[in-house]
Amino acid sequence: MLRERLAGALKDAIDSGDQRAAGTLRLIQAALKERDHCARDAGQTGLDDAEIVAMLRDMIEQRRDDIPRCEEAARLDLAQQEAEEIAIIEQFLPPRMGRAEIAQAVDQAIRDLGATRLKDCGRVITALKERYNGQMDFAVAKQLLCERLH
Repeated sequence: MLRERLAGALKDAIDSGDQRAAGTLRLIQAALKERDHCARDAGQTGLDDAEIVAMLRDMIEQRRDDIPRCEEAARLDLAQQEAEEIAIIEQFLPPRMGRAEIAQAVDQAIRDLGATRLKDCGRVITALKERYNGQMDFAVAKQLLCERLH
């Protein structure tokens, strides 16, 4: 489970003295704790692995947005820190599918659902999101899907 991997990685980072990794993993743990609390307030039991992956992707996106701002402000040290944090967070994400793998998945979903026209795109994308959430670039999938159903 992803939650245990994160806790184990934090312990390892602290034991090895890796300050950057420990700090980043503490930020992840704090965000996870906050979102768990919000989920419990909403009547849920806490975040599952898919929701944790989505949270980690959000954290990466925030850092990618911050890097150009740091560079524009001539804060290359902060830009480097953001890049290092991205690398640490990415270790806990499932590997991203390549374009060829996405094409195979799109073709399979089209066959499975019997999609034949552009009107079926929403149904196919929904099925792909259920199967490959966090692994697939859905912008690429939609482009390929439109090409095949056009």
